[in-house]
Amino acid sequence: MASHPTYEAHGQPYVDEKASMTAEKQDSGGSRDVFAEDDVHQIQYKTLSWQAVSLLMIAEIVSNGILSLPSALAVVGIVPAVILIVFLGIFGLYTAKLLIDFKLNHPNVHTMGDAGYIMAGPVAREVLAFGTVAFAVFASGSELLSSQQALSTLSNQGLCSMYLVIIAGAVGFLISLPRTLDRLAWMGFISAIVIAVAGFVAMIGAGANPVPGRSLTVAASSNFFDAFLAVTNPVGHFMFFILISEMRRPEDAMKAAWCLQGFATVFYTVFSVVVYVYIGNTVQSPALFSLPPAWAKATFAIALANFLFTSGLYVHTAAKLVFVRIFRHSEHIHSHTLLGWTVWTLLCFTGVAVAAILAIAVPIFSYLIGIAAALFAAWYTYGLAGFFWLHDVYHLKGGVDGLKGRPIGTILAVLTIIAGAFICAAGTYVSIKLIVEAYASGQVGKPFTC
Repeated sequence: MASHPTYEAHGQPYVDEKASMTAEKQDSGGSRDVFAEDDVHQIQYKTLSWQAVSLLMIAEIVSNGILSLPSALAVVGIVPAVILIVFLGIFGLYTAKLLIDFKLNHPNVHTMGDAGYIMAGPVAREVLAFGTVAFAVFASGSELLSSQQALSTLSNQGLCSMYLVIIAGAVGFLISLPRTLDRLAWMGFISAIVIAVAGFVAMIGAGANPVPGRSLTVAASSNFFDAFLAVTNPVGHFMFFILISEMRRPEDAMKAAWCLQGFATVFYTVFSVVVYVYIGNTVQSPALFSLPPAWAKATFAIALANFLFTSGLYVHTAAKLVFVRIFRHSEHIHSHTLLGWTVWTLLCFTGVAVAAILAIAVPIFSYLIGIAAALFAAWYTYGLAGFFWLHDVYHLKGGVDGLKGRPIGTILAVLTIIAGAFICAAGTYVSIKLIVEAYASGQVGKPFTC
């Protein structure tokens, strides 16, 4: 049995007063850091700087916002949309702080599944681990669709869309293959730059070609369904634990969170307002389709690298979760073994294959992405952070008395949980309703068609 562990949270060391239960759970799940450093290891994981982590997260998250957010302004109006974008940016920074504190308190946590095991046992571990893999594969499929749209635009629909998805999937597979995230960091740097440049090109294109007679809405009385989907589309944080696990200094993770949320919030706001002001209420989603053909091609050509990289990054994330689950604390994690590389390659291939099949064979895949985001990503970004804070204060800061002594933090944590539950329930309901409406109106196509 492990001795009572000493943790550090919010910069203050303390001893777990209810350590026996927590330590037992941690020991059962592997209490050591999964990527504990050792000079003899052939594969060194803890190599990421906070700058690299911020660039990887920017590359992952920002493309979703610039594709969908301008149309959100047409749904809810400029003023409410900007307020919500800024609010969700601040809220995301707060929940990132809670996630980072939990990770620093529990170095053995590599994924949301590990965190779930500490809080609620094996069932929570399986549910949260499955959700991470499922969302990563769905998100990879979404990026494959974005890549297909870019390639179709550039080729003037000159090749069957199924083949374009397969081509994009092959590139995503190659990107996912490096075993450590630092090997992807340089691509993350390029990807973050190209998606920012693509956004600026799109704004220039919209400004140079304003829609004549366009109408703008300052504030709209939208129906619940359109408004909800419009303002909750870009979500993140589900990769946070995996990224922090490969940082040289996990204590610097909050710097990456500040960089991500600051850049994303400002960029989302400026991009969505500029594009909407020049295009008006006819702006489409993805917004790039609202640009003149030449500008749309230029923007898609620049953004394509981001779509392909992000698809590979999502597959890498899903594969690494399963790989670590299979080989945790074995030689295959840190050494170039034949079995390790064989399993890793198969996992990456399987992830890409499933993502491509979903994108090609499921006509309602874009709606299913919304359901996956509501069921899992909303909890990973918002709701679970509240549970993490309550768990650590209760177990590491004196139980109920610790919670009572921190009324503001407790209230915020509970509200965070409620927000996650609302986004989960409402997002799932809205997505299912839209699927029903799409079938009723005949908008759903057939599988395996060009």
